[in-house]
Amino acid sequence: MNAQNTQAAATAEAGERIERSVVIDAPRERVWKALANAETFGTWFGANLKGQTFSPGQRARGPITIQGFEHITFDVVIDRIVPQELLSYRWHPYAVDPKVDYEREQPTLVTFTLRDASGNGTLLTVVESGFENVPPHRRLEAFRMNSDGWRGQMNNIVRYVTGQQA
Repeated sequence: MNAQNTQAAATAEAGERIERSVVIDAPRERVWKALANAETFGTWFGANLKGQTFSPGQRARGPITIQGFEHITFDVVIDRIVPQELLSYRWHPYAVDPKVDYEREQPTLVTFTLRDASGNGTLLTVVESGFENVPPHRRLEAFRMNSDGWRGQMNNIVRYVTGQQA
């Protein structure tokens, strides 16, 4: 495999933040293209974002394409974009119940950062913060599910960027 997990920390004791990092054996520009282009992001993330773009202050949304999760909508508002360095968005973590109006909740912040790594590699880090603002009855499950989810998504982007098969 062309990636090396360098960090997999989930601060369960605080339940406020998830952090995952991976070194991808690819130049930063290639990793950035997988993150910053909405359609490409959707391809590896598992969401249909065809025809959409990521732009600060704008919403991007589309159905999840992962088998068994098609009833869920990927729905984010882009927060910041710093080319080849940072992409962040806000969303409602583990928003899976169609009977719940998640818009009444404060979203978490997801931040991807890119740094050069040894060789021609790229250190990609994702941090999801703000779980302390998720309603108490949902907080632990949302944290647990997203903690596992980010582990899988980091593997997905590595496979996408390096051209590896699942």
